[in-house]
Amino acid sequence: MQIPNATSSFSGFGLDNRMLLAIDKLGFETPTPVQQQAIPAVLDRKDCLVSAETGSGKTAAYLLPTLQHLLASTAKPLGIQALILCPTRELAQQIFGQCQQFSEFTPLKTGLITGGSDFKKQQAALTHNANIIVATPGRLLEHFQLSTAYFQQLSLLILDEADRMLDMGFSDDVLKIVEQCNKQRQTLLFSATLTHFGVIKIADKVLKNPKVVALNTLHDVHSNITQHLILADDHDHKLKLLANLLTHKSFDKALVFTNTRLRADELHNSVRGAGLRSGLLHGDMDQKDRNRIMALYRDGTINTLIATDLAARGLDIKGINLVINFDIPRNGIDYIHRIGRTGRADELGVSIALVKSTEWNLMAGIERFLKQKFIRRTIKELEGSYKGPKKLKTSGKAAGSKDKNEPAKKAVVKKIKVRERDKKNVGKRRVPSEKPATE
Repeated sequence: MQIPNATSSFSGFGLDNRMLLAIDKLGFETPTPVQQQAIPAVLDRKDCLVSAETGSGKTAAYLLPTLQHLLASTAKPLGIQALILCPTRELAQQIFGQCQQFSEFTPLKTGLITGGSDFKKQQAALTHNANIIVATPGRLLEHFQLSTAYFQQLSLLILDEADRMLDMGFSDDVLKIVEQCNKQRQTLLFSATLTHFGVIKIADKVLKNPKVVALNTLHDVHSNITQHLILADDHDHKLKLLANLLTHKSFDKALVFTNTRLRADELHNSVRGAGLRSGLLHGDMDQKDRNRIMALYRDGTINTLIATDLAARGLDIKGINLVINFDIPRNGIDYIHRIGRTGRADELGVSIALVKSTEWNLMAGIERFLKQKFIRRTIKELEGSYKGPKKLKTSGKAAGSKDKNEPAKKAVVKKIKVRERDKKNVGKRRVPSEKPATE
């Protein structure tokens, strides 16, 4: 097949014409900032440490130069040439799909290694079918029980969303896999932040004199996401607020986050009971159910997804323009990854946090961490009695209220202590000190 000349502005990177054709077909026109900075560094065969938020185009920033390296190789590659490790099955599937799209007009083959899929087919990809492997650490280590020689000829190792892999407890697994890779490889590490201690620690172990590309910090403002805060009296009040937002607010797709699986189950039942088209996603579900729910969510059969933080990373679904934090996340990092599901690719999004009195300090800590204040709003017919703390510390957290009777209480405590001391001294006589007699 004759490949026509491509017209993509990505041609400035010197990419193979077959990839440029695929880029044109996908409708990509202008490289994003992370692509502009990372692609040349990767093409220069440098190890890279890259900080970029989800939705910034980071997947293409490492896939395109990776494919270019493999296509430019003069000798026929022996064994697997590129390994991409990521934290979740959903993210692995998305990377796999994008890799297939970019390599559509090339002979390169990609294999997917995740839990919940046929082990024998994965084994075939590892042994002789694939040039590139996209994998989650846990499942890949299961294959290591059969052999650890898959990556001895590896040219490129990519750790995507490294901070999330470490947060999920994959640090030891990742290092075990790295240990079995070709020592002469090029390594790329992508993370949402460079301030994560674990990321810096693992970067020191796997990278050699890396090129650092810092596109954002966790304090960056999401300028295309309007962030709201609604105060709630209690849990039941939150349920009413959630139902109102999902029935009266206009959105294409909504994503509702909880901190626990039990809460996600509860909300899913509540939302479905209100006649809304919703789905559920959390870690107790098997892969078949996850795939079914995600397919329904993508095609719009359901337009609301109730999820735990499993979905906070890796999901790349168009049309999510409303994120609701039913439970306030435990820290600013989780908050950013939650709201990062909306406002992607220059689209506008809205995030709404429902905050009880017991969650005020958590929310204030997140605002302080991000160095920004969220917009206070109310729903007129559901306005509650909780208006926030009466007094605030300089940090924005609730100041402990002083008891008006505190001085009187202190006086009483003092009298009790004096009385107890006097009781102990009853019957005891104080003997004056005697001076020694003089001659």
